Amino acid sequence: MQSNLEITKRRDASVARAVAFASTFVAARAENAEIWDTEGNRYIDFCGGIGCQNTGHRHPAVIAAIEAQLQSLTHTCFQVTPYEGYIKLAERINALAPGQFDKKSLFFSSGGEAIENAIKIARYYTRKPAIITFTNGYHGRSYMGMGLSARMTPFKIGFRPFPAEIYRIPFPDEFHGVSYDAAVKAIETLFRSDADPDSIGAVIFEPVQGEGGFNIANAEFLQYLRKLCDRHNIVLIADEIQTGFGRTGKMFAMENFTIAPDLTCIGKSMGGGLPLSGVVGKAEVVDCVPPGGLGGTFGGNPLGCAAALAVLEVIESEGLLARGLELGKRIGNRLEAMARRQDLPCVGDVRGLGCMNAIEISKDRETKVPDGGRAAEIISTALKNGLVLISAGPERNVIRILVPLTAPFELVDQGLDILESAIEEVMKQGTMPK
Repeated sequence: MQSNLEITKRRDASVARAVAFASTFVAARAENAEIWDTEGNRYIDFCGGIGCQNTGHRHPAVIAAIEAQLQSLTHTCFQVTPYEGYIKLAERINALAPGQFDKKSLFFSSGGEAIENAIKIARYYTRKPAIITFTNGYHGRSYMGMGLSARMTPFKIGFRPFPAEIYRIPFPDEFHGVSYDAAVKAIETLFRSDADPDSIGAVIFEPVQGEGGFNIANAEFLQYLRKLCDRHNIVLIADEIQTGFGRTGKMFAMENFTIAPDLTCIGKSMGGGLPLSGVVGKAEVVDCVPPGGLGGTFGGNPLGCAAALAVLEVIESEGLLARGLELGKRIGNRLEAMARRQDLPCVGDVRGLGCMNAIEISKDRETKVPDGGRAAEIISTALKNGLVLISAGPERNVIRILVPLTAPFELVDQGLDILESAIEEVMKQGTMPK
């Protein structure tokens, strides 16, 4: 058995430097919400592959579906010889996605591909080029994804030029002082100065900004966007790649609001650990593109479709939407208790929707100045004690929790104990004389 250090040295010698790593260990196996490294050390997983394991690592039903699919076919390319699994999945997704209208779906391999194709559909449907996106939004690392995303370092720096006709608007964020009125005024200013409504083909947003810091969308603002898009023939696109498949207590996060998007981008937990993504939306919008205009060699791979169908069955049969709400409330209550502790002033804010929870680490609660350095120390300390966490936010000062919805409550409590202890330890270190 090789040690973590030995394998890490091989990684550094053979894997591109551009691939960053959040953990100091090398994973050997995983089960539900736990990971074991090559040396046999066990970790509680509050990351879930960055939101890809809502049904847990290696759920028995998902594994069984993949194994069964392996016995028939693994790949033919749906565009060459179609197979029923893709069609079954489209039927299920169409029935579940928000909106009281006829829907159609198509599938890809990664979330970035879903974003690219949603923009292609919107531009073809409206015959308008410009796109409105938002501060702190994240939509992938392809060139269109980089253009739509807000974070420069390390996702965008050095990769210019980005696609043209992309306009960024402030995303309402109460904690950081960005109001609904400020966001609406920014759109009105955009229309007067740089891009009139007749040039805008799509508005894309995340119902809960993931990489941007788990900022929850303002319901009134989404209603405003829906009316704006209806008035000017603009396609409204919800990026639900991280928020979908039960993460927020609903199958799709947009069900928490009162409006439906025209197109929804999906992925991550959809495949139960396999690479699968898609776009679902109004049939008339999706079908505007002629045959051959969209697709991809591995899009909707048979194994991925089989896994996704099993994921949907698990969510329903195990009541994971209700369980996610209960789990999210349990996590939220613990985080709120941390935020009330006078000896933990670095816990500046706690927020969440369903089981999509986060704490924002600040210099203090009064100034709300982001403290990315302290957040990194907390995450590092937690990892040493057996808890996997990752950061988010433009200053990397938000600690996000994406624990599998299947995680035992007592295991989640253990993880929260480790997190709280890590915050305590880092705070004590910060107050010790140097």
